[in-house]
Order: sequence, then structure tokens, then C-alpha cells
Amino acid sequence: MVEKSRLALNRIACPSLEMGEFFALAEKIGIRKVELRNDIRDGQVLDGLSAAAVVDLASARRLRIVTVNALQKFNLAAKRDVVLRDLDALLQVCASISCPALVLCPNNSPDDTRSTQRRFEEAVEALHCFGPAFKDAGVMGLVEPLGFGISSLASVLTAVKAIKSSGQGCYKVLADSFHHYLGPDSKADLVLASKEGWIGFVHISGVEDSIPKAEFLDAHRILPGPGDLMKSKETVEALVAAGYTGDVSFEPFSKAVQNMDAATLSQALKKSVDWLAI
Repeated sequence: MVEKSRLALNRIACPSLEMGEFFALAEKIGIRKVELRNDIRDGQVLDGLSAAAVVDLASARRLRIVTVNALQKFNLAAKRDVVLRDLDALLQVCASISCPALVLCPNNSPDDTRSTQRRFEEAVEALHCFGPAFKDAGVMGLVEPLGFGISSLASVLTAVKAIKSSGQGCYKVLADSFHHYLGPDSKADLVLASKEGWIGFVHISGVEDSIPKAEFLDAHRILPGPGDLMKSKETVEALVAAGYTGDVSFEPFSKAVQNMDAATLSQALKKSVDWLAI
């Protein structure tokens, strides 16, 4: 089990809620940490509000904003100029709201024709290039492997290797229970990364649809519970047993969750929290 004080809520669970409503939901279910995103509500992390207003809203609910999701295609050299502009903007947002971490997602496209070696090299180059900006901003970069077959970075161990090769000390890995289930790493691999201190954040969700593993999509990700085919709770517990002391955030993408009204979602989240936490 995971202490309730370590649980967080990703805004993807309820993208239709206004910022204040999202914060109120988190407070209602006893969660004190939240993640914001730049891929909902027209891509505005702060919903067009001032940083001071968002900080005040969070403070009123005694919440901490722990990550912003996400810098996309971070490991695609062909888009480096665009990615650098996005990085600068996102780091400014993080600094303005005292958010300690920014998530980095790899290119995830069937059109990516780069070799495995070239993908790795470009990941290392990007992490080396971005390092000074992260350090200047006082923000940690969380590299999130995506387990899909089309992903250019699917392995936690490969992400760790890229971070080491970059020579930069401002990164850790974001381990996602869904992407771990789909990706190439064994539970032993994940446990090793945890023991060595490389896991900086964890996402958890559940899948209960009886479909082939190869057909799993973000749309199938619901709140984790006893019917989770991926055994995400066991994965998180293994990380904790191996020394992980950080936060665990609910990240359900399913419309079945996102379309719930606030009251129904609150009850569903409470049930999932009670199942996961002590």
C-alpha cells in the first residue's frame, strides 16, 4: 500500500472542470497534490489565469502542484527548435507556480523511421542540451517512457541509460503502470531502477477491458481497482518495496472517467484511493 499523503491527481481525469473546480475535487477526496497539463483546454496550462491566481487557488485548498505534463517529442532532433521554444515556455510556467517538475514525453508516431540507435542518440543529445535550462529554472525533468509499439522510447532502463549518458543531473524517470505493462521492461527491471534511485514519479491507472494487450490505448485507462488486468497496484507496491519514496498520481484517460459529473467522479476516486492507500 501507499501512504495517502503520497497520492496525486492528474488533471486528465477531469479536463472539463475549471481550475478551481479541479482543485476542489482533489481537496474533497483528501488528495493534496495535483498535476497540470498543456494538452487540454486549448493547451493553456493555467487556463488563461495568472500564475498568482492559480497559486492562490491551490493554496486555498492546501494543494501542491507537483508536475506539469508535458514537453512532447523531446527526443526528436528534427523538431529541436520547436521543442526548445516549448521547453522555455513550460519552464517559465513551472517557475511561476513553484512547480518542481516537468514531464518529458518521447516521439510516439508510426512515421518515425529512425533506427533504434539513432533514437537513443537523439534522446541523449536532447537531455544534454536541455540540462542547463532545467538547472537554471530549478526544475526536475521527468522522462516518461511510453510503452506503445510505435514509441521511440519505451523502456525505463533505456531512459536511465540515456540520462546517465547525457551527463546531466537534473533528470529522473517517470514510471507509468500502463506503459510499463505494455513496454519491454520486466518487473525486475523496474525494481532495479527503483533501487538505484532513478524513479522520480509514478503514474497509475487501470484497464479492465478484455482485449489483446497490443490493442490497449489511453482510452482504456480507468481508475485502478481490483479488476485491473495490469496489476498496477502490485507494480507500485514493488517500486515502494524497492525504495521508491515519491508520489503516485492517478492518470485515467478513459472517457468513462472523464465524462463523470463531479459528484460521481469524487466517489469513484475515493473508492480507488481507499483501495490503493493506507
